[in-house]
Amino acid sequence: MIHRRDLEAAVQAGVLNPLELEGLLAFLKTRHGRSPRGQSARFSGTHVLYYLGGMLAISAISVFTTLAVESLGMSALFALAVLYAIAAVAVASRLERHGHPIPSGIFAALAVALTPLAVFALQHVLGMWQTGAHTEHYRDFHRFIDWRWLAMECATLAAGALLLKRFRYPFLVMSIAVTVWYMGMDIVPALLLPDGGWTSPAAWELRKAILLAFGLVMLLLAFFVDLRTRHDKDFAFWLYLFGLLTFCGALSAIGSGALSGKLFYLAIHALLVFVGAVLSRRAFAVFGGIGIAVVLFDLSWHMFKNSFGFVIVLSVIGFALIGMGIWWGRHEARLATQLRALLPRELRELIEARAASIA
Repeated sequence: MIHRRDLEAAVQAGVLNPLELEGLLAFLKTRHGRSPRGQSARFSGTHVLYYLGGMLAISAISVFTTLAVESLGMSALFALAVLYAIAAVAVASRLERHGHPIPSGIFAALAVALTPLAVFALQHVLGMWQTGAHTEHYRDFHRFIDWRWLAMECATLAAGALLLKRFRYPFLVMSIAVTVWYMGMDIVPALLLPDGGWTSPAAWELRKAILLAFGLVMLLLAFFVDLRTRHDKDFAFWLYLFGLLTFCGALSAIGSGALSGKLFYLAIHALLVFVGAVLSRRAFAVFGGIGIAVVLFDLSWHMFKNSFGFVIVLSVIGFALIGMGIWWGRHEARLATQLRALLPRELRELIEARAASIA
């Protein structure tokens, strides 16, 4: 893997002519056709099969656990989960040695997904769930809030961190992000609503506020990770994606329906498009564009409801978005460069170093 900093070091050492630096970079980019970030972001049919198989395997854990509990009990569930996780790590190590990084990362993520299951079964064996309201099914972990889930979440977070340090695959970051989100959903309401009442209007508003705050924190964390790993694999991708999903979803749920709120919603998503241009992250542009389209659709529906004008306005909006996509594709690189020029020098250098790295 060759980076711009390597060639700049060669220039400083007198090995490479400074006038040849940019030309050599352009040649290598054309020859290889992608950067480390591009390698991780480009999907092929093989990658789709990898991730589809991994998602099915992780989802199948729920079926597997139900069968194990009904037939053998919690002790057997704990033993099977531990053995299954050990086998997943062993397969991940073997795939890594044979040069298959994506399936190796998926098997490592499978081991992380098995961690809360093993802890759940162990808690039952130790009698920690005797007074719990949701003690029979592991699937309740995804539906209800209880402080006892925190032990499962802490163990999962530790397992994810250890496996990420061992395998260094970006897909493992997604498991960590989901775990932190679950932890926030459990610990914050437990502190603010100690007497329960999870289905009350106040609890629902609290959940939306937690999701919104978590989305913002996740996006800031993703940006920090993006800068710190600018010469490494794209560890920030899943953090950006999950942060955008959480933030935009919570923002949509909070909306009151007032015109001022819709305009604020429109401004936030326009800002996401701007941030995407600065960071060269298309996910921001996608989520921002969807939010803008939702607001424009809603406004046109209420302004031209039950009239032929609604059809015309909606068609114009659709064609305009297509035109914006064509225009954006033509000018994305130039706009990103111009927008980065507005940033402080240190921050601009970090972002450009990430974008300029080549393989």
